[in-house]
Amino acid sequence: MKKITKTLKVYQSGMSLVELMVAMVISLFLSAGVFTMFAMSSNNVTTTSQFNQLQENGRIALAIMQRDISQLGFMGDITGTDFIVGSNTQILAGVVPNDCVGAGVNNATLPQALPSHFRRLWGYEQGAAGAVPFACLTGVRNATDVLQIKRFIGPSTATPTDTNRFYVGTTASQAIFFTGAQPAPALTNGRFWEYQHHIYFIRNDGDVPVLRRRTLTVGNGMANEDQLVEGVENMRVLYGFDNDGDSTPDRYVPASGVTTMMWDNELFQRLVAVKVFVLVRAIQADRTYTNQTQYQLGDKTILAPNDNFRRKVMSTTIMLENPVLIRS
Repeated sequence: MKKITKTLKVYQSGMSLVELMVAMVISLFLSAGVFTMFAMSSNNVTTTSQFNQLQENGRIALAIMQRDISQLGFMGDITGTDFIVGSNTQILAGVVPNDCVGAGVNNATLPQALPSHFRRLWGYEQGAAGAVPFACLTGVRNATDVLQIKRFIGPSTATPTDTNRFYVGTTASQAIFFTGAQPAPALTNGRFWEYQHHIYFIRNDGDVPVLRRRTLTVGNGMANEDQLVEGVENMRVLYGFDNDGDSTPDRYVPASGVTTMMWDNELFQRLVAVKVFVLVRAIQADRTYTNQTQYQLGDKTILAPNDNFRRKVMSTTIMLENPVLIRS
């Protein structure tokens, strides 16, 4: 008996057009999802990076100024006493080149023989009505504050040796200003301190706003300029005055609200604190972001810029460790 074997043939067919189109549509949706997630991740990285940059730049700017401002009015052994040239003060240092002279009768780098208080602190808002700006500064950003500070740098030095620095020899009742290139004056029970004059302001470097500082040297006077922190777009300073003698501020006022007598400590009100606000801007624009935020710097409102830069407001309150005594 013969055995009959049948061979079965299996035929494989390809995808139909409909199946192919469905697969393509699914692939497109998956690809779109992947690209969307990538774009969102990239934007998140940019946002986080810029906010970290804003936080760090603002922190550095405030830390620099806080250390300087907190020591405002420190004048060694003669702290709290007026410098009266010809009485308790001598000027051996000569003329300061490229000096920055502020408003008021006695507001140059060194005390002058004038019947007026020597200003250790002074400020103004650039472009504000009635403000008298420093002639030594150019290109200061409009509607930003400028702040001037004068003080000694501690600790005292036994022998002034830096020929490019200004120094002051002091006792409890006498001060002598001289340079490191001059012989140190003889002072019984006296000490020597480096003298510092700083001016903080904001000016653009190209299209990037930069917090800057003018500093004092013998050879170049007040023409020395440091670039401190990029991205600081605005600065507001409010001055805290004590009205009842308890050494705590009872009110804060902008520079425009500080009168000549208040700058010169000729009223009962005494300057005991300073509030500093900074508006920090990202260095790079983000085209996916439009800034429609309004910012508040103390008493001043900054309208929404409607541009592509992120910003952040940071502030600090600085109590003055050496408030100037009321001047009679």
